[in-house]
Amino acid sequence: MLSDLPNILADALQVPEPSKLSGPQSTHRPRILLLHGSLRKVSYSRLLTQEAARLLEHFGAETRIYDPSGLPLPDGAPIDHPKVQELRELSLWSEGQVWTSPERHGAMSGVMKSQIDWIPLAVGAIRPTQGRTLAVMQVSGGSQSFNAVNQMRVLGRWMRMITIPNQSSVAKAYQEFDEYGRMKPSSYYDRVVDVMEELIKFTMLTRDVSAYLTDRYSERKESRIALEKRMNLKDAV
Repeated sequence: MLSDLPNILADALQVPEPSKLSGPQSTHRPRILLLHGSLRKVSYSRLLTQEAARLLEHFGAETRIYDPSGLPLPDGAPIDHPKVQELRELSLWSEGQVWTSPERHGAMSGVMKSQIDWIPLAVGAIRPTQGRTLAVMQVSGGSQSFNAVNQMRVLGRWMRMITIPNQSSVAKAYQEFDEYGRMKPSSYYDRVVDVMEELIKFTMLTRDVSAYLTDRYSERKESRIALEKRMNLKDAV
């Protein structure tokens, strides 16, 4: 027991070490999963997602865009449903993610929320989102709003993701894409470039140390206590 920290389990307490925040860097391309929140034939959240993927590829990333078509409602199918398994495997594959939702009734879309709800916080000892970077974007049919991105930030924190500071909100999205589905030059487009550039930087900065960044005292304490109980039972036999 530490005299000035009587409520601390000393064996589980660690002083952060700067040396553990640097080391060998991965040489593979940053792996980014992109989710969008609409099933419409002309979906501006999908078009914005595709624009983001092009930028990420230019910045050196490997990207995968998940198609939410056919994904059942949360708890509306077993977890071995092919679309659920595809989403969870992509989340595990990723080192960073981009979530892009339309704003509907002042909130993110149900399609977007369903995808996030199907990705569990933990599956046994595996955490499909913890320590991964996240960028959030939204499209609106009217004036600029930040309701959807603010909600997704809350979810990103709940999923233990590293949500980058920058974000994108595209107002009157129907005016911002040309007939070929490409985003027109504008301050909105410039912000998307900024967000994707920042996401790549944060991903490269954190992906090799994410296990150390998410190593927590409370979990180490729980493990120590469980080990002590097992040892005590073993000694009693």
